[in-house]
Amino acid sequence: MVYPEIDLSQVKTYSILKRKSRVEVKKLAKVLSGRATVQELLEGLPKILKAQDFNFLIDRLIAARRKKKAIVVMLGAHVIKCGLSPLIVDLMKKGFVNHLALNGAGAIHDLELAYWGKTSEEVESGLKTGRFGMARETAVKFNSCSVLASNQKIGLGEAVGVKLLSDRAKYSRHSLLLAAYKLQIPATVHVALGTDIVHQHPNFRADLTGEASFRDFKILAHSLRNLNKGGVVLNLGSAVILPEVFLKALSVTRNVYGKIENFTTANFDMYLHYRPLVNIVQRPTIKSGYGLNFVGHHEIMIPLLAAALKSRAR
Repeated sequence: MVYPEIDLSQVKTYSILKRKSRVEVKKLAKVLSGRATVQELLEGLPKILKAQDFNFLIDRLIAARRKKKAIVVMLGAHVIKCGLSPLIVDLMKKGFVNHLALNGAGAIHDLELAYWGKTSEEVESGLKTGRFGMARETAVKFNSCSVLASNQKIGLGEAVGVKLLSDRAKYSRHSLLLAAYKLQIPATVHVALGTDIVHQHPNFRADLTGEASFRDFKILAHSLRNLNKGGVVLNLGSAVILPEVFLKALSVTRNVYGKIENFTTANFDMYLHYRPLVNIVQRPTIKSGYGLNFVGHHEIMIPLLAAALKSRAR
């Protein structure tokens, strides 16, 4: 059986000179010298895909700082475990963070680093024997922060900063929450009960922790009003809790204050997760603003982000 074939001689062609192309010579990467500066590195990146998005984000962050718009940085606990606290503290001092949001685990790692200079236990070995999460001092200190928050009617994030300052924690210079307190930057801690190691201790006050974390939710929602027309939200490594908290807080803010639009969101993580992609990058910026997503290891991406901001902002 001989089947009919299309006659390719009938194909209509056109000149490449009339075709719109997505890659051009002017967009290619530049070869750098061995002594290239960070700014030269940024300028040498190809003007394509994520490299172009990255430079765009840097410009948006610098513009937000200049216009005194909200720059909300939400941190997953793994960012602290990757040793990046000093860089975040430096960005806070440079004006590139004016609201810091952590989940409960992030606050615990921050607290442990500040008091004892170490954090992040071996989960596998501890889980086998039932010792995982049973460090006594961590639970005592964290619970005292919840009590302090209740007594002073402040949020949990601020309470940790107050406690670290009053206790003169030995390694407090590495604390995000203490730095925020000293710089008078709102720092909020968003706890999901049952997810953190301190919740399994007999002294844990779920009522006081919930009260303080709920106050932090309202503080975050208030901060989001200044996203309108130029603010930036960075989600650095929170896969579930903070994307969910942010979405609800944004809805409340729009309900109370009206339009919150034309801002930029960016998600940084090692993997592509559903909630950050939808709740950070896509939904909040529908029909206005920009949503960006970057996949890479925190210990590489965040130092690059910090260096880029400091270099271009000079």
